[in-house]
Amino acid sequence: MGFSSIYFIYFMILILPAVVFAEYISERRKREFLKSLFSQESMEKLFVRYDVRIIELKKVLKISGLFFIMFALAGPKFGAKLVTIKRHGVDVVIAVDVSKSMLAQDMKPSRLEKAKYELHNLVDKLSGNRIGIVAFAGKPFLQCPLTLDMSAVKTFLDSLSADIIPVPGTSLGEAIDLSVKSFVNKERKYKALIILTDGEDHESDPLSSADAAKKEGVKIFTIGFGTSQGELIPETDESGGITGYKKDKSGQTVMTKLDEATLGKIAFETGGKYYQATDGEIEVSRIAEDISSMEGKELKSQKYERYEEKFYYFVLIGLVFILLEMFLPDSFSNKVNL
Repeated sequence: MGFSSIYFIYFMILILPAVVFAEYISERRKREFLKSLFSQESMEKLFVRYDVRIIELKKVLKISGLFFIMFALAGPKFGAKLVTIKRHGVDVVIAVDVSKSMLAQDMKPSRLEKAKYELHNLVDKLSGNRIGIVAFAGKPFLQCPLTLDMSAVKTFLDSLSADIIPVPGTSLGEAIDLSVKSFVNKERKYKALIILTDGEDHESDPLSSADAAKKEGVKIFTIGFGTSQGELIPETDESGGITGYKKDKSGQTVMTKLDEATLGKIAFETGGKYYQATDGEIEVSRIAEDISSMEGKELKSQKYERYEEKFYYFVLIGLVFILLEMFLPDSFSNKVNL
């Protein structure tokens, strides 16, 4: 047996004895007072006939009724049944670009911080699916394997920074390859890859990687961060202050631009969609809807005992006792018995 609100049991244990004791003291004092004022003969003439045994019975019925109603408020549950809960969803790998170009501030406070903020909202909307994280710059790294633990996913998201991968550059193709390998099952469906990046890639062939992902049944969704006009890449000190802007080997200031064309091709190649990051973050809701519409599979099956609510039995018993107390006459005879 279990209870929905066990606190009512504690309350009942404290209150009912006090009520019984108060009733007993009150009735005893009342009888003694009446006996001190009237004789038995006067009582028979002046007061309504009653039988003290029935009066005591009525008190027991009233207190018993109160007991069962308070017991019902505790929400008693019994009659356990074995219930199997199955969770269905898809496997989702999120690949996050942590290269230096993601420090550009054409999205405030920066492309990377904006991406992390959107991911927190996206993870909440994708709860129930298995999620993994891949961080990438010049090389990709599996930051978090596929898991149903959303708190763990968010912890890894918070740790993402432009310093966690020492290899400079952006290898989008390698990030796609590692993400595909991160799916633990061999089925050619139930898989979604979400890539958050500015799309710049000078070191790999992301379209070939996207084609290989399609053959493995992976649907890719891309979110582009930045603007087509471009932005400078800030260099910062330990306190986060900007000390200058990144320059290439010839001393020219580097400008980073959003490559929407490449990100669109990657997504469309696999049957996914491309979205540009916006202030209103409508792309988060749309990707969550896209993934929710995908065919799911059983991710986890769990058995547990479920007790059925039975409070109404005790409410009925309590009401019967209270009604009996209300309609029971004070006496079955004409004699007053004190």
